[in-house]
Amino acid sequence: MIALIDIDWLSEHNYDENLRIIDCRFSLGNPSEGRQLYKESHIPGAVFFDLEKDLSGYVKKHGGRHPLPNMKNFLRKVEDVGIDNDTTVIIYDEKEGAFSGRCWWLFQYIGHEKVYILNGGFSAWKKAGGKTESSVPVYPQKSYRPSFNETIAASLDEVRSIASGERDIPLIDSRSRERYLGHEEPIDRIPGHIPRAINLPWTDGVKDGYFIPGVEQNERFSHLNKRDPVIVYCGSGVTATPNFIALKEAGFNHVKLYIGSYSDWVSYNDHKVDRE
Repeated sequence: MIALIDIDWLSEHNYDENLRIIDCRFSLGNPSEGRQLYKESHIPGAVFFDLEKDLSGYVKKHGGRHPLPNMKNFLRKVEDVGIDNDTTVIIYDEKEGAFSGRCWWLFQYIGHEKVYILNGGFSAWKKAGGKTESSVPVYPQKSYRPSFNETIAASLDEVRSIASGERDIPLIDSRSRERYLGHEEPIDRIPGHIPRAINLPWTDGVKDGYFIPGVEQNERFSHLNKRDPVIVYCGSGVTATPNFIALKEAGFNHVKLYIGSYSDWVSYNDHKVDRE
């Protein structure tokens, strides 16, 4: 598996010197909940990364609800928790796979090689009888040398060229079918989807907190060519990351995330939106 680590592996390597565990639990409806849960109980040795404070930047007119963080700030956070280029990083959320997916993608973006998601998340860890603690660890600061991987980030111009029909590249809307069709829209100001996007909800690739096996992911994407590039998006660049990971697990090599996603797209008055 490219992006995933199981509970048994982490149980055996939990206290490895060159291992760092990141807790990414978060609630979109209650932004302070994840940090509170971390303070109450987390996997031993884990540090906390907050979706909005550490894994996202300031919201502006354009860029979406969860734009890329300032990379200097993100790298400072990485170094402050004792991560360097040789550290093995294991990330978990409660069980969604989306918040840990966002953190995983960011480590991919800065060029980190040894980064994995704990399949099943904190929920599976507790169910398996894994130890927890409430103390907050402090690690010696380390130095990180980024090698930014721009090839996994889709630009707005790329998405515009697909929406206009100029380029024929699969554009995957990872949101629910109802939001894709424009039948409901609880957050963004205009319901619908980016023109020419296809709908493959991210929740179809994660069952009971676990990413489904690569063979089943292959079936989900069987109508796509693995040799071609593909771009994924969602509402704000968070829940599209499980689809990004699923595509990679299924053997797609040229996968990109439109980080601003639909919330960025509809921030431009001249952008068209399709429904149904």
